[in-house]
Amino acid sequence: MTFVLRAARPDDLEPLYEMAKLTGGGFTNLPADRAALSRKLERAASAFSRAEDSLKDEQFVLVLENRETGAVRGTSQLMTNVGQLWPFYSYRLNTLTQYSKEVDKTVRAELLSLVTDLEGSSEVGGLFLHPNERAGGLGLLLARSRYLFIAMHRARFADRILAELRGIIDERGGSPFWDGVAGRFFGMSFQDADYFNAINGNQFIADLMPKHPVYIAMLSEHARSAIGVPHPSGRAAMRMLENEGFSFEGYVDIFDGGPTMTAKTDMVRSVQEACPRDLSGSEVETGEKAILATGRLTDFRACYGARELREDGTIAIDSRAADTLDVKPGDQVWSVAR
Repeated sequence: MTFVLRAARPDDLEPLYEMAKLTGGGFTNLPADRAALSRKLERAASAFSRAEDSLKDEQFVLVLENRETGAVRGTSQLMTNVGQLWPFYSYRLNTLTQYSKEVDKTVRAELLSLVTDLEGSSEVGGLFLHPNERAGGLGLLLARSRYLFIAMHRARFADRILAELRGIIDERGGSPFWDGVAGRFFGMSFQDADYFNAINGNQFIADLMPKHPVYIAMLSEHARSAIGVPHPSGRAAMRMLENEGFSFEGYVDIFDGGPTMTAKTDMVRSVQEACPRDLSGSEVETGEKAILATGRLTDFRACYGARELREDGTIAIDSRAADTLDVKPGDQVWSVAR
């Protein structure tokens, strides 16, 4: 089967809604709510249609399509400038060191402080692959194609980029971190707060969350053990992010305590190595495995294929990839080694 990553369209609403119902909660960027998803697609359509190359507060939605059946089987998102519509909150892990001369004792207390340090960053998120397609490297295609999109539209993205990983969710759909921290003040379950945030934004956090640091030692063991730990299903995603140059710098999600990974945009591996070349042919069948992309904005398409980087500065790719991308000699193709 052949899959292509492309710009989302309004008629992708129903397949996105069906996938959203499979996420199991804690997935703010893909809520199981048609109205919220419709607003995302409308916002994405506006971003894809804007011709000017400059940094604005925008959201792009991409979908993974099976070319043989036309079925949408995955999705991912890019947010260009977070924290503009409402504050982008995180907890930051830090340490307070105190010393008493009288008892000759040093005490180090770990704290969680509510911050908006990451405001103005770009974000990659909303990645979800249908459970029936979790083989053949499609998750990697979904993830890394976003960096090709960034490289191809660099002026639309900030100099820092982040990725939030879903935190620990128990078998009841609850969050030990939420129960131990914010849930004590909000009087609402994690599921209710997470859903409200996905639909309405997190201004209620600013309104109700205590602004003083939280001493980690005062939390339950369950809450402490969830801080900065990804959901088991996100461990592979965390490794992929680390391979791209992202790192964990002590920022965690205010809802489930999952780690927020950050990187300088131009230092992300797939952005650095993204290679634009004119297509010279489509006769390669056993070349280097690569992620290939072409087109701007609405016309963006990406897929797996074989490439040959030629000495004259052109690229040759395999015929299936050329057909998937709908490119001909002379067209520009971006690529990065798989």
